[in-house]
Amino acid sequence: CLSHLYTIPFARVWIPDPEEVWKSAELLKDYKPGDKVLLLHLEEGKDLEYCLDPKTKELPHLRNPDILVGENDLTALSYLHEPAVLHNLRVRFIDSKLIYTYCGIVLVAINPYEQLPIYGEDIINAYSGQNMGDMDPHIFAVAEEAYKQMARDERNQSIIVSGESGAGKTVSAKYAMRYFATVSGSASEANVEEKVLASNPIMESIGNAKTTRNDNSSRFGKYIEIGFDKRYRIIGANMRTYLLEKSRVVFQAEEERNYHIFYQLCASAKLPEFKMLRLGNANDFNYTKQGGSPVIEGVDDAKEMAHTRQACTLLGISESYQMGIFQILAGILHLGNVGFTSRDADSCAIPPKHEPLCIFCDLMGVDYEEMCHWLCHRKLATATETYIKPISKLQATNARDALAKHIYAKLFNWIVDHVNQALHSAVKQHSFIGVLDIYGFETFEINSFEQFCINYANEKLQQQFNMHVFKLEQEEYMKEQIPWTLIDFYDNQPCINLIESKLGILDLLDEECKMPKGTDDTWAQKLYNTHLNKCALFEKPRLSNKAFIIQHFADKVEYQCEGFLEKNKDTVFEEQIKVLRSSKFKMLPELFQDDEKAISPTSATSLGRTPLTRAPAKPTKGRPGQMAKEHKKTVGHQFRNSLHLLMETLNATTPHYVRCIKPNDFKFPFTFDEKRAVQQLRACGVLETIRISAAGFPSRWTYQEFFSRYRVLMKQKDVLSDRKQTCKNVLEKLILDKDKYQFGKTKIFFRAGQVAYLEKLRADKLRAACIRIQKTIRGWLLRKKYLRMRKAAITVQRYVRGYQARCYAKFLRRTKAATIIQKYWRMYVVCRRYKIKRAATIVLQSYLRGYLARNRYRKILREHKAVIIQKWVRGWLARTHYKRSMHAIIYLQCCFRRMMAKRELKKLKIEARSVERYKKLHIGMENKIMQLQRKVDEQNKDYKCLMEKLTNLEGIYNSETEKLRSDLERLQLSEEEAKVATGRVLSLQEEIAKLRKDLEQTRSEKKCIEERADRYKQETEELVSNLKEENTLLKQEKESLNHRIVEQAKEMTETMEKKLVEETKQLELDLNDERLRYQNLLNEFSRLEERYDDLKEEMTLMVHVPKPGHKRTDSTHSSNESEYIFSSEIAEMEDIPLRTEEPTEKKVPLDMSLFLKLQKRVTELEQEKQVMQDELDRKEEQVLRSKAKEEERPQIRGAELEYESLKRQELESENKKLKNELNELRKALSEKSAPEVTAPGAPAYRVLMEQLTSVSEELDVRKEEVLILRSQLVSQKEAIQPKNTMTDSTILLEDVQKMKDKGEIAQAYIGLKETNRLLESQLQSQKRSHENEAEALRGEIQSLKEENNRQQQLLAQNLQLPPEARIEASLQHEITRLTNENLYFEELYADDPKKYQSYRISLYKRMIVCKTIVLFCCLPLGQMENISPGQIIDEPIRPVNIPRKEKDFQGMLEYKKEDEQKLVKNLILELKPRGVAVNLIPGLPAYILFMCVRHADYLNDDQKVRSLLTSTINSIKKVLKKRGDDFETVSFWLSNTCRFLHCLKQYSGEEGFMKHNTSRQNEHCLTNFDLAEYRQVLSDLAIQIYQQLVRVLENILQPMIVSGMLEHETIQGVSGVKPTGLRKRTSSIADEGTYTLDSILRQLNSFHSVMCQHGMDPELIKQVVKQMFYIVGAITLNNLLLRKDMCSWSKGMQIRYNVSQLEEWLRDKNLMNSGAKETLEPLIQAAQLLQVKKKTDDDAEAICSMCNALTTAQIVKVLNLYTPVNEFEERVSVSFIRTIQMRLRDRKDSPQLLMDAKHIFPVTFPFNPSSLALETIQIPASLGLGFISRV
Repeated sequence: CLSHLYTIPFARVWIPDPEEVWKSAELLKDYKPGDKVLLLHLEEGKDLEYCLDPKTKELPHLRNPDILVGENDLTALSYLHEPAVLHNLRVRFIDSKLIYTYCGIVLVAINPYEQLPIYGEDIINAYSGQNMGDMDPHIFAVAEEAYKQMARDERNQSIIVSGESGAGKTVSAKYAMRYFATVSGSASEANVEEKVLASNPIMESIGNAKTTRNDNSSRFGKYIEIGFDKRYRIIGANMRTYLLEKSRVVFQAEEERNYHIFYQLCASAKLPEFKMLRLGNANDFNYTKQGGSPVIEGVDDAKEMAHTRQACTLLGISESYQMGIFQILAGILHLGNVGFTSRDADSCAIPPKHEPLCIFCDLMGVDYEEMCHWLCHRKLATATETYIKPISKLQATNARDALAKHIYAKLFNWIVDHVNQALHSAVKQHSFIGVLDIYGFETFEINSFEQFCINYANEKLQQQFNMHVFKLEQEEYMKEQIPWTLIDFYDNQPCINLIESKLGILDLLDEECKMPKGTDDTWAQKLYNTHLNKCALFEKPRLSNKAFIIQHFADKVEYQCEGFLEKNKDTVFEEQIKVLRSSKFKMLPELFQDDEKAISPTSATSLGRTPLTRAPAKPTKGRPGQMAKEHKKTVGHQFRNSLHLLMETLNATTPHYVRCIKPNDFKFPFTFDEKRAVQQLRACGVLETIRISAAGFPSRWTYQEFFSRYRVLMKQKDVLSDRKQTCKNVLEKLILDKDKYQFGKTKIFFRAGQVAYLEKLRADKLRAACIRIQKTIRGWLLRKKYLRMRKAAITVQRYVRGYQARCYAKFLRRTKAATIIQKYWRMYVVCRRYKIKRAATIVLQSYLRGYLARNRYRKILREHKAVIIQKWVRGWLARTHYKRSMHAIIYLQCCFRRMMAKRELKKLKIEARSVERYKKLHIGMENKIMQLQRKVDEQNKDYKCLMEKLTNLEGIYNSETEKLRSDLERLQLSEEEAKVATGRVLSLQEEIAKLRKDLEQTRSEKKCIEERADRYKQETEELVSNLKEENTLLKQEKESLNHRIVEQAKEMTETMEKKLVEETKQLELDLNDERLRYQNLLNEFSRLEERYDDLKEEMTLMVHVPKPGHKRTDSTHSSNESEYIFSSEIAEMEDIPLRTEEPTEKKVPLDMSLFLKLQKRVTELEQEKQVMQDELDRKEEQVLRSKAKEEERPQIRGAELEYESLKRQELESENKKLKNELNELRKALSEKSAPEVTAPGAPAYRVLMEQLTSVSEELDVRKEEVLILRSQLVSQKEAIQPKNTMTDSTILLEDVQKMKDKGEIAQAYIGLKETNRLLESQLQSQKRSHENEAEALRGEIQSLKEENNRQQQLLAQNLQLPPEARIEASLQHEITRLTNENLYFEELYADDPKKYQSYRISLYKRMIVCKTIVLFCCLPLGQMENISPGQIIDEPIRPVNIPRKEKDFQGMLEYKKEDEQKLVKNLILELKPRGVAVNLIPGLPAYILFMCVRHADYLNDDQKVRSLLTSTINSIKKVLKKRGDDFETVSFWLSNTCRFLHCLKQYSGEEGFMKHNTSRQNEHCLTNFDLAEYRQVLSDLAIQIYQQLVRVLENILQPMIVSGMLEHETIQGVSGVKPTGLRKRTSSIADEGTYTLDSILRQLNSFHSVMCQHGMDPELIKQVVKQMFYIVGAITLNNLLLRKDMCSWSKGMQIRYNVSQLEEWLRDKNLMNSGAKETLEPLIQAAQLLQVKKKTDDDAEAICSMCNALTTAQIVKVLNLYTPVNEFEERVSVSFIRTIQMRLRDRKDSPQLLMDAKHIFPVTFPFNPSSLALETIQIPASLGLGFISRV
């Protein structure tokens, strides 16, 4: 199968590359067996000939299909090899921004060098309780797996975190510990988990430093054991440390720092408490300035110092000890500044009064001279004598540095010891989880003793890792009953033997350290002699005799021998230690106390505690000198011992592995260096895991998953009912080589590459199916297109042919028409030519004849006109003289007027240009425009007059000119005849010349006048145009101002509306926040209450030890009774006997931390209560002020109310008169009647008196009705007053001030008028109704008067009759009256059966009276006198009282005080909700309790009310505490609590709650007590029950949600199952017991039906449903965001279908307006995001606008996680995700990734009155409440 994969066209392979390690290429030519060269095409576009290895002939590694790239588990890859692993990690890290990946049992963590939002408490809650394969890889998943296995298998666990420096080991270990602390909590209130986390800042400050590879590198190894009790809660911890890098204290390389604590001290040197340390800048000290990088970017050392001190305080390190630690650390810094001066080659000295040494001695409390002496000298002891020898400067410097390192190491151990003491627990430890944070494999250019120890430890861990992986593989194969074949794997035991065996490297090193003259060179020679050429793993460098090479499991490492002996000895001068032990500083000698139980000098486990899994070692007894020898154990020997103990611990636990990878050496975020990554993968054993997995059967499928994935490769006949047999049959056909797969019990095992082969077959089958579908669809589309084109062509042909035929017919018609037209046209042309010639001839004749006639006529006319000219010339001369004079006068007038007009015009222009003119124009522009218009009109009129005069002059001139011309012609004609008068003619010529001159002068004058007129006209037009322009400008300015005012008004209105809406929304949010905060406080209070109860029970169990044979019965009282303020009196009364019963034993000491927390909580609640009380007082004052202002306003209905009061007074006076008349009648009867009849004991007298009493009672009833009417009028008056005072004066003033615009004031005025009209109409209607009622009352009073008069007359008549006749007459009269009355009322109440029924009851009562009278009639008079009233009552009249009793039932229940506990027990504690909900009315217990409260209120018994309410509340709490996980119980009591609360409101007597009551219900209102405080307590109780209901819902729904909403395939076949790795995910195929969407819907139906059966308020049901849907949406979305395998197109379709089913459920239940659908909006948008296109910028814009309910982090996370399930889908490109981020960068939303699934919406309880009448409620006997009586 594998060789066949190389023949696939364009098969992709991996080839080695020196730069990128591995390169991807495509096969251009199929491979054939025997080929030596492969023709490849690289991704960058180059072709390459790849030569195969002639020896191995191994083909290059095949590349996995794209569908498998980016998998969560590397073992899920079909091809398991190095390039596949590297590429998968790179894709996940760079493209998907995922830093965690599984590799079988190993979690690979790549350091992102960036803060990621994936470690919050919401993420912890999401991973809590989940299976490891169900969620995306995470450190929390590994921690959860360890925690779960510890609880399930009861076996200790270990998490081994390893990696290079800077790979993120410390952070991973820290997050694992945070997970345990958050999930498990602590077993006590001592906050152990906080202490465990607080140890991290301390250990980081003293054990971490900045290196070139990491800013926070751990320079020691540590193993933290977190202890748990039997309930798996944290009780303590213990820490062991390994191989602290002491050399860093005195030396740092370039760009590195010393331990953080030194720089924190220098940064805090200015603090007052640190002045005594005399510190300064870090550059002032030799031990902190060597690296030249004293500052870490982004880190504030002063703040870190504060955190360190805070952590020390939390762990119980006192301030004095903290200052002692800082004093020693400061002393080390000052010691590093001590300098030496050389005296000669073998001696040195310290300058006198050397300041650094003086400070060091002062801080350490030692003698200066003594320390100065021993820093420059040493003591040598021989067998016989001791002498002191000076040392050289170099030796003194080394001794100083050794002392500093020794002090720091001792201080480090002391701090670790105290941290362990703080984390130690007195409670017995049941199990533990160890977290090992240890250095990874290291290789540098120069490797020394530290690297040797580190790599030795990694060899041991790698061996343990290999054995564990091998063991797991073997267990899996045996479990599935697969034939087990031995897998060859690398065993590094030879390398370990080389290091630790006898005559190994460590053994030879210890032996050389014991030699007096041992050196590094001699040790190197011993190594060469012992191991060179004898051990294949040991080599010698070619060019060095002071180094050796060891072949480790990861790589070859060359170690330099220089310094090995010195570091292994770790020598310090004993005299210097003695000086320090003699210190006056008490803390310093503590550091140097020898510890007999020390495991290693750098281990913290030596300081007080043995490991939890081992028994303590027995102390050894020996000689006194033995302790000194033990103290001189070498570092290597001690490290080997501690490593052996660590391996014993790890082997006794179940290990979990975290391998941290450093992606690059430059700390660039999300930058992947392939070379460095491969180097670390090889070093950490990940590739070894891959190799072991690949050697067997790495790919594993369950039969159901295989069938679901490869169903497309099967034919219908191959599918059997047995899935296992089906898979076997198909595999035998698909893969012929049976060695490539194995069938297990539940899984199919495949060798490497077989899944890829199956995926290829599947893809080919799907591709062929797609091609067939495309072929069919394309053929269908083309056939449809062809048929459409053919039909269109036929239609076009039909229309073209028709058009051509019509065109031909038209041509024929036109040809015929043209012939006819030509005929007629030719005829017309000839006729027209003839007519023209004839007409021309006639015209010539006419013109010729006319010419001759005109000539004759002219001759005659000349003669006639000559005579006329003479006449007119003479007249003209006279007129000309006159006109000339007139013209001169007029001309003078015009000139004068023109001059005056010019002056006026000039003035006007000056005024027009002036500012004042503009101002005046602005002030009265319209008037001035009218004036100017008037002036223009006048000037136009003048202009018209002038023009008319001018035209007249022109006419006269023309006429005169014509006359002159005629005269001239006549004179010329008569020249011949007037030759005699030549002189006269000359004179006439002279006159003509004069006339011509005058004419020219007239013309010139006319011209001047015309020019002036034109000029004036132009000026006038210019002036008018200027005025018009100014007018238009002013109008535009006015319009713009008006427009601006309107716009400003609109803007102000809009802004005010927006502000109002925003403020309303903000107030609603604040209200919800306040409500949520209050309800959270209630929740916290209930939690503390439960905690208090538990502690109380524990104390009771500890104090009250029961005696044998005696057992106290539980009281029905709750222990919470005394916790309520309102029950304080009863609690005090009831607690007194309980206190006396307690034995006088010594009390158990109280948990002070809990007591302080409770006290703090109570204080906060009291403060909040005070704030709320102040706010309530303030609001009450505002209400009182408003009422006072309302009272000051004039009364609107004063007249009507006075009129009503007068009517009432009249009614009252009439009632008084009636009463007086009755009294007088009674007196008259007693005075006038016979003594024997009217005697007080006589029956007739009693009958009459009873009748009179009944009449008076009826009158009293009428009076009460009048009083009720009066109270109603008063209440209506009070109700009307607020209506009339709706527009408060202050509000009106503010509104009027706001309404500056006239339009707004007008609108407000119209609105007030309409309001007043409405109020007037309401007043009129109420007035009419009151008048009708008063008229009806007056009619009733009148009828009562008439009835009273009639009764008086009847009595008077009856008194005059004899006794027998008197009774008979009265009976007859009563029967007649009742018959009439019965007929009348039957007609009256024919339509109203209820009133008729009440009337029948009253009639029945009157019949009883009649029977009594008949009884009196039947008895003799003497017997009547002897009968006593008691005997009359004992007669058979007695049963008649039963219906009267039922009628008068007042809806109250009476019980005795001693039966209260029985009532609570039967009605609350022992009540079964299921029976009550099915058989009885909803809320029956609430109604019964309220009727009992009513009776206590009726009796005015406050003790009974308080006791009953207290017992009720405490009993409900007790029931919910006992059965709080039962949904029916919680729902039942939530419904009844709300109903009880509504009853207290409905019958409280407050008007706001009585609107919907009937008159009978209003009679049942409470009369004596105001239970508003109890209503608040019940409301708080209802809130607590609601929160408990939500928690029950969540616990029931949570296991169903992920399986039903995400994993189950509701639409079968849409999504295929992808290959899974060793970490198995939950299958999406529904097996038995798997939850589906139908399971969720059935559960929702169950919840809804239960709540409806219990009679829960509809609004409350909506809130519960909204909360349920929020939980479903939040949990589903959170899991989607944490599961890469769920983010695909097909899964988006499944989610949308599931959401649509939930919406359909809401529609069926009529709950669409509950707001539940809106809570699913984030999930809906996430599903849409999975399905939309994700390529172009338009797609990005659509996504940004669509996903408004998702945060930016959630959108980017979904896009990063999007994974194609099939090859036809495409991944989301990195550039597209960056485009989305750029578009969403301005969006302000929460950076939180996950939704808060624990969020509970604030609940409200809207008032819901009951229409059920209390008097109709029947108490069933099944409740056992026979001791309660109805009242």
